[in-house]
Amino acid sequence: MAVHNYDVVVIGSGPAGESAAINAAKHGKRVAVIERQTSVGGNCTHWGTIPSKALRHQVKQIMQFNTNRMFRDIGEPRWFSFPKVLERSRVTIDQQVELRTKFYARNRIDLFFGLARFRDEHTVVVRDNHEGVEELSAPQFVLATGSRPYRPADVNFRHPRIYCSDTILGLSHTPRTLIIYGAGVIGSEYASIFSGLGVKVDLIDTRDRLLSFLDDEISDALSYELRNNGVLIRHNEAYRSVEGDESGVVVNLESGKRLRADAFLWANGRTGNTDQLGLENIGLQPNGRGQLQVDDHYRTDIPHIYAVGDVIGWPSLASAAYDQGRSASDEFLGEDFRFVDEIPTGIYTIPEISSVGRTERELTEAKVPYEVAQAFFKDTARAQITGDTAGMLKILFHRETLEILGIHCFGAEASEIVHIGQAIMQQEGEANTLRYFINTTFNYPTMAEAYRIAAQNGLNRLF
Repeated sequence: MAVHNYDVVVIGSGPAGESAAINAAKHGKRVAVIERQTSVGGNCTHWGTIPSKALRHQVKQIMQFNTNRMFRDIGEPRWFSFPKVLERSRVTIDQQVELRTKFYARNRIDLFFGLARFRDEHTVVVRDNHEGVEELSAPQFVLATGSRPYRPADVNFRHPRIYCSDTILGLSHTPRTLIIYGAGVIGSEYASIFSGLGVKVDLIDTRDRLLSFLDDEISDALSYELRNNGVLIRHNEAYRSVEGDESGVVVNLESGKRLRADAFLWANGRTGNTDQLGLENIGLQPNGRGQLQVDDHYRTDIPHIYAVGDVIGWPSLASAAYDQGRSASDEFLGEDFRFVDEIPTGIYTIPEISSVGRTERELTEAKVPYEVAQAFFKDTARAQITGDTAGMLKILFHRETLEILGIHCFGAEASEIVHIGQAIMQQEGEANTLRYFINTTFNYPTMAEAYRIAAQNGLNRLF
């Protein structure tokens, strides 16, 4: 068997692997990428970020059609099946695969499709679906194998009505009722999507509030919007058993409650994809969730083997994974290195949520003298025009210096709006103050104008 020699071998073609590979290739390195699926893009493109966000967009359009008074003149509200809506989302997946395949070709990166397994610290064996075997050798490796839904052994995921966040994208019918177990980012997003299609959703939260890492006011706003769309949120619950039968699923909770629905979605935790890499052959030991420990330069316990993206755990965001991949390759290329830590959250519920910086609770606990600047979307002309009046922009700033400490946004286009505040927060000195938004002219009408409104509101609170 011939051995292929490379400067860098990247395992995984999601955002982290792609950016590491392309960065290395642009610096003149000979790069190979190994992907276990039959096309590039990783879990992000095929099962996670892209399909779920495309699906959300279709559902949001349906909701607007069914609630906009103008459309009542041309017909009654319409019902759309889940498979039909999902079909349109697959178009986006195909477009992404085509685009990303061109990236590799343009940068002359060799692609190997199959399962990679370490033989030793500098060699991996790749076995494809047809039992073909290739051996790749390199002085540098990047592990970007991503993650998959954590699936507890006592839940029968082979049952046709029991799903995880990967298999739900193969749902072939539209349930009337759905139980979602786990109210993290994925669970909350799917609660929004299914309730938007008219499905009655029970959202089971193992904690005492939704997305507790968010600012409390934003978390409360999400709870209100979900409940307003018919989602029943059950806090501080844990399952005792999940039982599927011919007509649905019964969930028995530790509290004694017994819930029944047409289908069940498990959305509680993820596991790093490390179990088939042969890490035992090189002495790397993942934690109980399959995640690899890295230092502040993304190096594992074996210095020439790096790990990035979901396989290292927090924050498990495609945006962070892309930056981590590039940073890891910058490290072994001898370029300027940046550890990715100041990361905006983007949560694609309906409406969406995005934030960067510190929350009110964190600032209060740290005894930082802050003040709040707010703008409610219902008071902006652009939101009144589009009908997206739910939501707000909230700026936390230092009372004395006016330095911006946190940006929290809930509502339409939140994940876009937050970047304006993020850019200002990263400036030095006087450039990072609330006065920037007062002294800058914003287009009118726009959602971005909320920054000016909020800043004026905040300055009015000072005395």
